[in-house]
Amino acid sequence: MERSTVATTHDGDAGEPAGRTARKRRAILQAAEALFLDRGFVGASVEEVAVRAAVSKQTVYKQFESKAALFVAVVRAMTGEGSDRVQVEMRDPETEAEVAGALMGHGERLLNVVLVPKLLRLRRLVISETDRFPELGRALYEGGPGRAIAGLAAALRRWSDRGFLTLDDPMVAATQFNWLVMGDPVNRAMFFGSVHLSAAEQQQHLAQSVGVFLAAYGRRSAADGERV
Repeated sequence: MERSTVATTHDGDAGEPAGRTARKRRAILQAAEALFLDRGFVGASVEEVAVRAAVSKQTVYKQFESKAALFVAVVRAMTGEGSDRVQVEMRDPETEAEVAGALMGHGERLLNVVLVPKLLRLRRLVISETDRFPELGRALYEGGPGRAIAGLAAALRRWSDRGFLTLDDPMVAATQFNWLVMGDPVNRAMFFGSVHLSAAEQQQHLAQSVGVFLAAYGRRSAADGERV
């Protein structure tokens, strides 16, 4: 019978070199990711994870106190990797004219991450288990959309401070941009399976999203009171 608690994870096995422990942890997470995505939370077992990772069941439980805690760690790892790819390439525009391009690039990175098939499978899996394990939904949101929105909000505040945008609440603006970009493509992918956007379709969608955003938050012209 699986342990049912969702609790903390441990950094290492007593008396074992840190490097070896880290390798075991990575192997466990990789094995668990594959099994959870393939069989779901209920269908995967800690025993199978241990076999695939070439470690003992005891080692799995030393690193993760329960199957649920392991699942949360997998969710955090997968969303963290995706969010890193979105955040790492964000660059501030040098001029107001570059704002649209910066938003286009950010939106493109968002779509390229969230529409990856395995992340869509993870999203579906987490949604199916969130009633039983609210920690899963929290981990997915905080590591994925929540982190992306917070990162964009910080950027929008800087751009507003430089006079490139006019906005009162960067978090609200970042949330709105996030879902302008992600809303329709992610909904289609979630309901209909993987969705392939051609390069032209993606650019059109992004241009429309950026256009709507800048219509709301573009800098007001001092001369005529209109957004520019």
